[in-house]
Amino acid sequence: MPQLLLRERHVLSENAFAELVIWQLPQAVPGSPHQFKYRLAFVVDEICAMRFDNEASEGDHKHLGDRQVAYTFVSLPRLLGDFWHEVTRWRRP
Repeated sequence: MPQLLLRERHVLSENAFAELVIWQLPQAVPGSPHQFKYRLAFVVDEICAMRFDNEASEGDHKHLGDRQVAYTFVSLPRLLGDFWHEVTRWRRP
């Protein structure tokens, strides 16, 4: 049975927020070697500027603007750290 591990929304400014959702599944999502399903999104002006996710059959990856690049999942703490690092980089002038 899927178990919700994290569901948070962080308001970062009047026009930006981060939404984090992580589930633990009974088996791995096709394309990922682990039992977590996740969607970590950074939204600015109602547009998803950056997102880490693992859609079925696409495996672990991240979206940086219009680009999609592979992401190597190591652990949940590393995933969260990598996400917040990218958010910080994105927000720098």
